[in-house]
Amino acid sequence: MQLPQIRMQSSFAQIEISRTPPQQFIEQPPAQLDLQQPQAEMIIQRTPGQLTIDQTMAWESMDMKHIFRRIEENAQKGYQDLLNGIARISSEGDELMRIENGGSAIADQADRNSKLLNYDYNIGFVPPPFSVKINFQPGQLFIQAEPKKVINLTRPQKPIIDYKEGEVVTRLKQHAQLNIDFINLTV
Repeated sequence: MQLPQIRMQSSFAQIEISRTPPQQFIEQPPAQLDLQQPQAEMIIQRTPGQLTIDQTMAWESMDMKHIFRRIEENAQKGYQDLLNGIARISSEGDELMRIENGGSAIADQADRNSKLLNYDYNIGFVPPPFSVKINFQPGQLFIQAEPKKVINLTRPQKPIIDYKEGEVVTRLKQHAQLNIDFINLTV
């Protein structure tokens, strides 16, 4: 026995999608740099320190004198000795002038003039303490600085952008089908 049959054969519809990807190119040119830094204005005033050392007294205490100083001292000593000699001779002359008053003026003068001079000596330090004079005046320093601002004339560059759009294409690759057959149908 043959039974009637219905045969159905179907195929689905197919969609085809093709796409072209988008393309993007970006180029960034470097910025045009223009930086200027003016020098700072600076004023420096300096007075140097001053150190003075005077060793004159120390050298003179060791009898190491400058020739001008030695000449000056000898001239003063000679002048003083001259005045003392004139005073002594004048005094002795006055004494001899009054010889009639009695006394032994000549013997006294001879005795005075023949005595050895007595020099006093004591312990001394060469050079004596504090004979070197030291004087120091410290220096001074004045600094005035005025910084200058940076001059910035930099110009940025815009990026160069090239963009190509992508594309999506959709189409029907295959239509849907439905085939129906009938078998063993009797009428």
